[in-house]
Amino acid sequence: MRVTKRYLTRNEGEIALTPETLDDLWHLKYIVEKGDLVFALTKRKADAATDKIRPEKVEKKNVRLGIRVDSLEFHKFSNRLRIHGMIEHGMDTGYHHTFNIEGGTNLSIIKLWKKDQLERVNEAEAASRRPKVVIVAVEEGDADIGLVRHYGIELYAHIRQSSGKGEGTLRDLFFSEILDKLTYAASSTESIVLAGPGFTKDDFLKYMTAENSDMAAGVVVEDTSSIGMSGFQEVLRRGAVDRIMEVSRITREASLMDELLKEMAIEGKAAYGMDEVQKALDYGAIETLLITDELLRHQREDGDIDSFIRQVEHAQGHMVVFSTEFEPGEKLHAFGGIAALLRFRI
Repeated sequence: MRVTKRYLTRNEGEIALTPETLDDLWHLKYIVEKGDLVFALTKRKADAATDKIRPEKVEKKNVRLGIRVDSLEFHKFSNRLRIHGMIEHGMDTGYHHTFNIEGGTNLSIIKLWKKDQLERVNEAEAASRRPKVVIVAVEEGDADIGLVRHYGIELYAHIRQSSGKGEGTLRDLFFSEILDKLTYAASSTESIVLAGPGFTKDDFLKYMTAENSDMAAGVVVEDTSSIGMSGFQEVLRRGAVDRIMEVSRITREASLMDELLKEMAIEGKAAYGMDEVQKALDYGAIETLLITDELLRHQREDGDIDSFIRQVEHAQGHMVVFSTEFEPGEKLHAFGGIAALLRFRI
């Protein structure tokens, strides 16, 4: 994410930014909220608000509008965030409009910024300067390629060794297909983690070195007991992504969830569910508040979660927002979407 302007007074004001990736659009889903004023360049039909009966086609023109946000939709598979609201600035004020925000769209957001939203902007801006990671997990006859996103790992491709005939050995054809898919998945700015059980990954690395030595030169190799999502999780737990990306949001979430489950298993320094977490806050025991992005968004629309968060921060606790697109966030959602690691057992 590229930030082009910040004009804030005590966390209130305007930030102008440009999302550059699917990850940035996901961040914006939790930055923009109902009631915000958002400006963007968009297309709108001339005279659309007044001319309802003219039969000929009405051309659309580029205009800059400011809308008061009413709702958002994140379309992950079309790489688009749709922002709906009432036009307050520009042509056709008082009418509804939808911004289709894609990579490269410039927008300005005017609002009272919450601490975690500013942190999310800073995180997305910093992430744009770090290398991205592709994980390829290989075992004999099967391989999976995953893209490390801010919101989790997206399965890009599954490759299975064919039993049919072709030029070269079946294993070479299998490796060739993996390399072809990997070449499309990993651009020159992305790092590659090669993982899997046994020696198949080592053989694939030799094949890659012979076919594309430049790509193979930067590969990080990790041993895992499986491939697929469980293999990707092992890569994260072993810290390979952290070593490449310096700070990995999803690795941090996986580590915190492991710590939470460990404390819960021994009835130790952990609380989960709103009632238990509130009790922990009353005792001043919260060290780290864990909350899902979806619960945080819904509570901001319907509840008083920000008052609760301020109380946590005043008691010297801090908050980590979990992505529900990723396994640790799914687990946290099953616990009510909120939990806490405590300073002491209560």
